Amino acid sequence: MDLNNSMDSIKSISRNRIARFLAILLCGGLVFASVPSAQMTGDEAELARLRAKAEDAMANDDPDGAAMNMGRAAMMAAQLAKRQEGFRKDLSKAMEPLLRSQEHTYRAMALFRRAGNQLPASSGVCGSMALAQNSLTHADTALGELPVPAPTPRLTDEVKQLQDAVDTWQTMIESIIADYQCR
Repeated sequence: MDLNNSMDSIKSISRNRIARFLAILLCGGLVFASVPSAQMTGDEAELARLRAKAEDAMANDDPDGAAMNMGRAAMMAAQLAKRQEGFRKDLSKAMEPLLRSQEHTYRAMALFRRAGNQLPASSGVCGSMALAQNSLTHADTALGELPVPAPTPRLTDEVKQLQDAVDTWQTMIESIIADYQCR
């Protein structure tokens, strides 16, 4: 009986993970949804491409590939912040820890899978989730420090979308931490 209960528990977690993957994919497009591609610079387009690659990797059930591409996207956001000025620079600085948070979350998912989906999750998985939560806190703090109101309506929309993504990821990370029994 215990083996059957364990298998049912693992199947339930797998279904929950699939639902989370879909939610993550839906949240992933929030940050750049308002920026028309004709208005993107080359680096912004590359950032969007890397995020799309990460989302594709998650859709293909490849959290390792998603983590790698999201890490590259975070690096691109940091480079953009160095090259930009004013409000756009601050917005890129706020985006980088959000992307790092997503990278850590994907990495934790990959580690959990490699460990055979064993509950409670290992300290490495839980450590990655703690890093994800910490990075997300940095993103939320950076967003809170942005000047209000934003210089243009388009930038105001981008800030709102970024804040919505942070809020959604906070819920997502808390859910994963609970599912992985990290507390």
